[in-house]
Amino acid sequence: MKKKINSIAGVTLIEILIGILISVIMMAAMFASYTAVNNTYRQVTDRAKISQSGRDIVGMIVRDVRMSGFKYFNDNIKTNDKHAPLIITKATNFRTECDKLEIVYGDVNYKPSGSPKYTYERFKITYECKPSTIPNKSAAPMVSGGFPPIQAFAIFKSKVKWNESSNDWWKPANDKDSRTFENELIVDYVQDLIFNAIDEEGKLISPPPTPSNAKKDYLYKIKTVDIALNVRSTKEFFRNKKSRQFFALGDTTRDGSGSNTKAKNDKFLRETIVVSAHVRNLGLQWIIKTNKVSL
Repeated sequence: MKKKINSIAGVTLIEILIGILISVIMMAAMFASYTAVNNTYRQVTDRAKISQSGRDIVGMIVRDVRMSGFKYFNDNIKTNDKHAPLIITKATNFRTECDKLEIVYGDVNYKPSGSPKYTYERFKITYECKPSTIPNKSAAPMVSGGFPPIQAFAIFKSKVKWNESSNDWWKPANDKDSRTFENELIVDYVQDLIFNAIDEEGKLISPPPTPSNAKKDYLYKIKTVDIALNVRSTKEFFRNKKSRQFFALGDTTRDGSGSNTKAKNDKFLRETIVVSAHVRNLGLQWIIKTNKVSL
């Protein structure tokens, strides 16, 4: 019995320590791999969220741009300069504002038991940016209390209805129409929003035409509207700070390369969604106007 006990092989303290060390190294490697995979997954999902939210907004704007200038064949609403189908107001201070877009189109209200059954209507949709009010909790608190807002914009959308009696646009609070609204927030964390009017030759119309400026004859000659929406991540994305340029439809004053720019030296991810929207109704309106045909 004693001989058998003495022949049993044991584990030395050094072997135990070596085993513990190997286990620690394996756990550290597994944790490092998990952290790397988790960070990569977070970056991919953050990039996907930014891209998806930006594309959803651009898709909404494109649908509305395509409606600009539309009206029914027997539309009998008298038009004036307030019914300009598409007005682009360019930003003058790129640090505090973006471009503004106004779209006017016609619609009809059908009443089966009414007389007349069809009542023609006119709506105006507006897209504009305002400084974001989301607090930047990573910044130093203000003396007055709270945190300063993040350095970004929020896009607001309004839809108002034409009032023939007052010859002006209704306030949504007074028109008793559930389809209208004013200053409805549609997206935040916006870096820039750019609109460019393009003619039939693919040339930029600058300044964008309005009923009262030098380019007013081009108001119904707009063929497409180039749209660029730059959105940023809600949280820091990169490890190191770096000044990064973004596509701004060729405008060097807005892409981060010029001195009068909104580019920031930070860790946020920014993505620009660019699309061209065909303004299909304005060409028809131009034919009607040049041939003096009334709809």
